[in-house]
Amino acid sequence: MRNDTRLSRMLHVLIHMDRHKQRTTSDTIARMLDTNPVVVRRTMGLLREKGYVTSDKGHNGGWALAKPLTEITLLDIHQALGAQSIFSIGMATDHPQCLVEQAVNQALTQAFDEAQALLLQRLGSITVAALAEDFDARYRALEVPCTTS
Repeated sequence: MRNDTRLSRMLHVLIHMDRHKQRTTSDTIARMLDTNPVVVRRTMGLLREKGYVTSDKGHNGGWALAKPLTEITLLDIHQALGAQSIFSIGMATDHPQCLVEQAVNQALTQAFDEAQALLLQRLGSITVAALAEDFDARYRALEVPCTTS
């Protein structure tokens, strides 16, 4: 099964958008993510519906942040993207009358629910700004002079 990377990819995009301060086109984002601009527009549209980004068409159009990164949590973006299940592990349901299957599924369900609640709580406590600050610290640690073009 393939991992769903939309959360990490969209967090990456939001930080780039914040740092560049200008509107970013779907084509630019698609090149950065090595994907199709249609996929970018569909995914960014989910963030626009929740008020995290805006978009303008035409010359000088593109995507822009609608809120500061300090007001957006990782959980916000996860939920905007459709809040898929955190875990891809499934339970067997071939024999619902089997008492062993029932015991196994009850234990797994409880463990998954507790783990998911903890993870979602943690995602809600981290802002995208915190990730951007971590990037800034890592960049400064490189001690490479920033050049502007």
